[in-house]
Amino acid sequence: MKPRRLLAVARKELIHLLRDPRALGISIALPLVLLLLFGYALTLDVDRVPLVVWDQSRTPQSRELVARFEGSRYFQLRDRVDGYPAVESDLDHSEAMMALVIPRDFARKIETEQPVQVQVLVDGSDANTATLVLTYAESVVRNYSQGIAIEQAVRSMGHAPAIALDVRPRAWFNADMESKNYIVPGLIAVIIMLIAALQTSLTVAREWETGTMEQLISTPIRGPELILGKLLPYFAVALLDMILAVLAGRFLFHVPLRGSLPLLMLMSSVYIVGSLSMGILISTKTRNQLLASQVAYMVTFLPAFLLSGFMFDIANMPNVLQYITYVVPARYFVAILRGLYLKGVGVSVLWREGLLLVGFGFLMLALAVKSFKKRLE
Repeated sequence: MKPRRLLAVARKELIHLLRDPRALGISIALPLVLLLLFGYALTLDVDRVPLVVWDQSRTPQSRELVARFEGSRYFQLRDRVDGYPAVESDLDHSEAMMALVIPRDFARKIETEQPVQVQVLVDGSDANTATLVLTYAESVVRNYSQGIAIEQAVRSMGHAPAIALDVRPRAWFNADMESKNYIVPGLIAVIIMLIAALQTSLTVAREWETGTMEQLISTPIRGPELILGKLLPYFAVALLDMILAVLAGRFLFHVPLRGSLPLLMLMSSVYIVGSLSMGILISTKTRNQLLASQVAYMVTFLPAFLLSGFMFDIANMPNVLQYITYVVPARYFVAILRGLYLKGVGVSVLWREGLLLVGFGFLMLALAVKSFKKRLE
């Protein structure tokens, strides 16, 4: 391999990029647009749940219970209704996601120390969200019930009962429990892989469609020189995209980076090389720009989005899909990004994922070179 020929190919590809400023602008702007769009649209936080209340008791005790829901950041009181038809209408029209029904004898049973039931109706169309809403509602009611029990104990015994178990929860790594701190690092991995593969999936296919591939074949340029030369300009663009994505995550979404920035950029470079090489491999196999872009989308974005652990926990997937995730490189990069962003861990923890990512990069690069050699024969 001669550096002079490699740099000549890189220079040719760079000139092509600079002659098409719109494509270059899209290559730089599209990752930021996708990051902003998905970063603000995708959220796992469940708060400000629209709530309607049918308070049949209309007593200080029932108003206190409703005030507990209003004071919680997880609920937002939308309406007070006077019957089940209004409750059903609000749930049917999605004007409310939960309804709280307080019985008429609510205050009397509390004063006489009798068990009393309140009804909670939840729109279960989205099962995961409905489960969280029920958990929040049970927590509010439980705290209210504990307060009543303490008041009754004070009246009967003259003092508050001792608490047998005092739970003091603490969340590590994401103390604010904000889903953006979890989503944005994974989103960076998905977007970078998609953009990198799409960029290079058109390079060799474009040479075949424009008829310049025959000229390249007639030159003394070797396969590795051509592949690496084509990768260099796109590697610089993808690395710039990665830097912009990291800056956007830090200053737009305020996601803290607790780990090593040099380690992040090193692993990102390896991941980018593998993704770019995958695009080259697709391009050499398809020889058609439209088909190459479609295949690149199918083999990068969908697996990275669905099977990397970015949105769905791999442990909850069927066993067959769990085995398939081992061949999805985004799985390892997502783990690396979340380890660096959320936990601040280093090589001692992430070395397995790092080695697998290096293996992915070398494998894709070798396959791209070998595939192009076959085209020359």
